[in-house]
Amino acid sequence: MRKSWGSSHLVQPGFAALAVFLSVATFSLMADDDTNLEQQVSELREQNALLQQQVQRQSSLLDSLAKKVQGLEAAADSNTAPQNAPPAQGGFNLGKINLSGEGGVAFFDTGRDGFSPQSDLRVDEARLFIDAPIWNEVYFHGEVDPATRENFDYNVEVNELYLDAQDLSQLWGEDNQLNLRAGNMYIPFGEEYLTRNAIDNPLISHSLTDIWGVAPGVETYGSFDKFSYFLAVQNGSGANGIQEFDGDKSVAGRVGFDPYHWLHLSASGMRTGNLNAQQDINSALWFSEGYFRSLGGPATTRFQADLFEGDITASWSSGHVSAFGGYAYYSDNNPGADDDRNLFYYSVEGVQNLPKKFYAAARFSEILAGGGFPIVGFGDYGEYFYQDLTTQLWRLSLGLGYRFSDALMVKTEYSLEQGLETDGEVRNHEDFFGTEAAFKF
Repeated sequence: MRKSWGSSHLVQPGFAALAVFLSVATFSLMADDDTNLEQQVSELREQNALLQQQVQRQSSLLDSLAKKVQGLEAAADSNTAPQNAPPAQGGFNLGKINLSGEGGVAFFDTGRDGFSPQSDLRVDEARLFIDAPIWNEVYFHGEVDPATRENFDYNVEVNELYLDAQDLSQLWGEDNQLNLRAGNMYIPFGEEYLTRNAIDNPLISHSLTDIWGVAPGVETYGSFDKFSYFLAVQNGSGANGIQEFDGDKSVAGRVGFDPYHWLHLSASGMRTGNLNAQQDINSALWFSEGYFRSLGGPATTRFQADLFEGDITASWSSGHVSAFGGYAYYSDNNPGADDDRNLFYYSVEGVQNLPKKFYAAARFSEILAGGGFPIVGFGDYGEYFYQDLTTQLWRLSLGLGYRFSDALMVKTEYSLEQGLETDGEVRNHEDFFGTEAAFKF
C-alpha cells in the first residue's frame, strides 16, 4: 500500500516566498551604495520565478497525494463486493502456506414442488482455501469444496485453483494496472457470485438467476484510477470441468467504475462459446440453479448463449442497496425448429444494519422467458430443468440475521416464489423457509 503524506510535511509556499524576499531585501540595504540596483532587481525576479515553479510543483504534489488518499479511503470505506480477489488472509499459517475455510450448516424446507419438501438438516457449504507465495509477485490460490448446495452428495470438488502473477504493470512503473491468472477460476460475469457464499450473503437464498461458474482458462485484471476491469478466456463446457469438446471458447469480461466511495457501477458481457450438444451437454455457466443446456432434439449439434448485464451498488455506513439487470440470448441449430430465446432478468436487494448486531435484508428478483426455458429456482431439479419449461418466475426473499463477528453469523429467511409454465400451469408450491449458521476461520 502506498504511504500518504500529511500536508504538514510540505513547505508552506507563502511563508517560503516571504522569507526569501525579506532576506534579499535586507541584503540589498546593507550592500555598498554603488551596487547596481538593476542587477539586484534582475536577481530578485529570477528568485521569484524559481519560487513560483516550486509552488507549482508542490501544488501538483498536493493534488496527486490528495487523489491517492481519496482512493485509499474509498477502498477502505466502500461496502461493495471484493473484485474477484481470493479470501482475505486469516486462518492458520503453516510456514509460507495460509490455510483458511468457511461453511454453513442449515435447515431448509420448501413447498411440495420445491427441492426440499420433507425438510432437510444439511451441511450447506464447506470450503477450504490454500494460499501461498511462489516467487516474487507470483502466488498460488486453491479452493477445495467438500460440500456445496448445488451438489446432491458430499463429493469433494476442486473449485478455484490458479497461479496469480500480480503487478505485471511494474514493468512500466505502475501498480495494479495489469495482473494475470491462469488455472481454474470463477467466470467474471456480473457481481452476485462475489457474495454468494454463506458467510458473505446476507440472505440464505440467491437471486433467481444466480449466475456463476468455474472453468479453466486465463484471466487478466487490473485498475486505472476509478476504473477496474476483468477479462477471461475459458473452457465453456459443463461436462466435466476439464475437457473441452469444441474449440470455441467462452469469453467474459466486466468493467467497473467507482465515481464516489459510496457508489459502484459495472457492466458485464459474455458468450458461452459454441457448445457441443452431445458432449459438452451443458455450459459451464450456472443459471437459476441449472445451466444453459440444449433445447433442441437429437439432431441438434450446437448451442450457445450470449449475455449482458449492468450492476449498481450504493452503500452507506450501516447498509446498502444493490440492483442488476440483464439480457441473455439463447440459440441452437436444431433443424426445422425455432429454439431461439430472449431472456430478461433483474434483481433488487437492500440490507440495513439494526442495533445490537442485528440486520434486515430483502431481495426481489424475476426472470422473463418468452417461449419457455429451463428455470429451476426453488423447484424440483428433475422436473424444471429436464421436463417443464417456464415462461416467468419471480421470488421475494425476506431475512433477519445476527452477526456475532465477521467470522460467525446466524440468519433466517422466508421466500415466496411463483411463476408460469409454457402450458399455463402455475408454479406456486415452492415457497422456501430456512435458517443457517455461517462461519469462517
